[in-house]
Amino acid sequence: MVRRTKEEALETRKQILQAAEKAFYERGMARTTLNDIAVLAGVTRGAIYWHFSNKADLVQAMFDTLSEPLDELASAAENEDEPDPLGCMHQLLVKLFRQIATDPKTRRINEILFHKCEFTDEMCDLRQQRVQISAECKVRIERSLRNAVKRGQLPADLDTRHASLATHAYIDGQIGQWLLLPDSQPLAENAVRVVDGLMDMLRLSPAMRNGQYV
Repeated sequence: MVRRTKEEALETRKQILQAAEKAFYERGMARTTLNDIAVLAGVTRGAIYWHFSNKADLVQAMFDTLSEPLDELASAAENEDEPDPLGCMHQLLVKLFRQIATDPKTRRINEILFHKCEFTDEMCDLRQQRVQISAECKVRIERSLRNAVKRGQLPADLDTRHASLATHAYIDGQIGQWLLLPDSQPLAENAVRVVDGLMDMLRLSPAMRNGQYV
């Protein structure tokens, strides 16, 4: 009986997240209420509050579903014992771009994040969460870059902090622009080329080196 109740709760949570994704994608975040989501999911507002403390918490839970499949590769790149951290990062980014281009759910949620997410007063908690996640992402990227430097895969004088900021901006820029103008390039087919461009910048750009700008 307890197991059945737990399974039902998980199914209800899944229904709410699916309804939220559909509503946010069609109406935008600011114009979608929790009542809209409850009606679409076929549940009560009380059921939503049972699973999520507020709208921002619900939105973040929806975004969190995207990171799970990529966590293993990201962790490998950060691992000091990983013999090929740059290869792991390359594989991770190619997979990310291809997933956005070919998986409808991943594309929809990223479109919500990049182009349908208004940080109104109601969503101030979400803004703080996104700021924190962005900062953590930069830390993880820099850790991976340092591992690549230690393995001799990147220049010994690479400014890893500056390079991590540039890498994060490059990734966000590629995703945001493609979602806005999907006909600009076949992202799934060009994923390796797009990532190779980033790797060339990290390996070869003098602007990425320590001591170049004092």
